[in-house]
Amino acid sequence: MTLESYLDFQSVVKEYPSSNEARRAFGIQHAHLKARPLEQILVWLEAHKKHVKKPLVGKTITSTLYKISLMLGLVSFFLGLFSGVGLLSYSGKEPVNVLYFMAMVIILPLFSMLLSLIAMLRVRHSNEVLVHLSPAFWMEKILSLLSKKKVQETVIDPVLANWIVIKRSQMLALLFSFGLLLALVATVVTKDIAFSWSTTLQIDAKTFYDFLYAVSLPWRELCVSGVPSLELIKQSHYFRLGNSLDKTMIQHPALLGEWWKFLALATVFYALFLRLLLLMTATFGLRVALKEAVLSLEEAKILLKQMNEPIITSQAIEPEAGLSTAEGKYEKTVFTLDPSYDEAYGWFMSQEQLLLLCESVGVRASRCIEAGAQLPLAKEGEIQDKSKAAVLCFVRAWEPPTMEIVDFLTELSSRADKVIVVPVGTLENQYRATPKELDVWDRKLTLLHHDKLWLKR
Repeated sequence: MTLESYLDFQSVVKEYPSSNEARRAFGIQHAHLKARPLEQILVWLEAHKKHVKKPLVGKTITSTLYKISLMLGLVSFFLGLFSGVGLLSYSGKEPVNVLYFMAMVIILPLFSMLLSLIAMLRVRHSNEVLVHLSPAFWMEKILSLLSKKKVQETVIDPVLANWIVIKRSQMLALLFSFGLLLALVATVVTKDIAFSWSTTLQIDAKTFYDFLYAVSLPWRELCVSGVPSLELIKQSHYFRLGNSLDKTMIQHPALLGEWWKFLALATVFYALFLRLLLLMTATFGLRVALKEAVLSLEEAKILLKQMNEPIITSQAIEPEAGLSTAEGKYEKTVFTLDPSYDEAYGWFMSQEQLLLLCESVGVRASRCIEAGAQLPLAKEGEIQDKSKAAVLCFVRAWEPPTMEIVDFLTELSSRADKVIVVPVGTLENQYRATPKELDVWDRKLTLLHHDKLWLKR
């Protein structure tokens, strides 16, 4: 399930309200999906999209969101790139303080990811403050005002909207970190930078080394050079005493550039890898929220109920007392149908109607075939050529047997071992034929006196 499908379903189910009978027939045709309601809804959606005017609202909204996300993504990437270039700016007089860059690639990502995790845990609160603090939320709100009225009027489930914002926020933060990493790599490759660390806090080299050693835990066994040594930390400790560098730092210019390995690995792990994991979590949460949002729609509940629950219960196999009449003289009469048949024909009946009729009498048919005088003779003959064994033929009980249907039944009986004529009433009468209607067909079949024609009472 995607956001586009979720929005399209709301549009299609409202603009094309199919009948209960059509939905039940669709459910019978896709009975194997009954245990998978979400998949059943998607299949129904794909089959009914053609009835709604294009473009669908889902395509319009997702296209708008894509444009907004692309714009915000480019802004985030270049913001990260220029921030990185600014943090790594080296004038040649003073070394670059690694603490600034560490704050951007370690402390800020960890803090923002903590807020994102809290927002995920509280995502079911529609007015979640942490979600509304996201730049993605407000930028999408502002830019959506420039979109079409149809997009602005679309209502999205609040929980689903929160997950969309959370996922967008992780994507933007990931692009921002990519910009920082690219700035670091490009600056190191094109410039000879001297790194240092400087702070007003009373922190000695050993304490700072212990901190960095702990920070390097994810990669220190795989890349030893990515962990700043105690010697490097001592030599790169910078004190602002006038405009001149410490003589000890000047004597080790090559050593001061080794900081870039630690900064690059810290960016990859804390700003990119952990953010990618959070993005995957947000993607999973969005997928679950989409499923819940679809199944919680009142239209979806009604659709699933109409597709999976019989419109009427199967009729009693034995005839009810008092329904038989004195005129019932046709000897080839059946009161019990087999559980399944290869073919079921319907005289001027659609396949949807045939599926419902088969369900109403409690049988299954491998093939439901429309029959009628309006069909081309070649097509009708082709249908009958495939008939064999016992077949059912549903007819409208309230319509008298015409010569066309008599000819059809005669032709069909010549290609099948047994043809069972099943007169049916209207849906309002639960497809039950009245005794008088059955007597009309009884007399007609008696006059025909055909060995293979049977009547279902």
